[in-house]
Amino acid sequence: MPTGVHIRDARQQLFDAAERVLLRDGASALTSRAVTVEAGCAKGVLHRHFADFDAFLVELVQDRIARVEDQAAALRASAGTGTVAGNLAGALADLFDSIAVAIVSLVIFRDELRVRLRRTGPAHGFPVLAEAGAMIASYLADERELGRIAADADVDSLSLSLIGAGHLLFAGREGAPPDAGAVDKVVATVIADAVQRRLL
Repeated sequence: MPTGVHIRDARQQLFDAAERVLLRDGASALTSRAVTVEAGCAKGVLHRHFADFDAFLVELVQDRIARVEDQAAALRASAGTGTVAGNLAGALADLFDSIAVAIVSLVIFRDELRVRLRRTGPAHGFPVLAEAGAMIASYLADERELGRIAADADVDSLSLSLIGAGHLLFAGREGAPPDAGAVDKVVATVIADAVQRRLL
């Protein structure tokens, strides 16, 4: 493997390679060698940018968390438009793309990664899913303020239900997302009480 070739944006190239390995071969196959082979670079490139492989994985997960935070801004901007159920179904589909599901599996698979993530982020909750839950809860709180769901709706419990159900719907599908109707049905069921109580 040549070592003198300059790699533009090596960190992103390594993240992209890691995501491809995760999607194709699963969390157990994700090693520093697998990543650098997939990226087409020498193993030393990874170690020039990251202290060790677990540090690389922490930043890979943090990159995904940053995407969730971007999605959160877009979801909150949708409050008061469309339907609550439609906005939530779209958010879950965006959130649980095949890479996000693979990242969650990676965090489950690697104990040391979870430990390091807890040192750098919230001490409670499950990385990526905790941020996703906060995103949904914030959106629901905005909709509650706008009167589109019941004033006494427990947005934290609703968000946990939506994230848990969403993850179960999207996980284990080998890249094929669930039918949109299945996502719509779950969302409608979870929020039904909060929406009906608003209408009373």
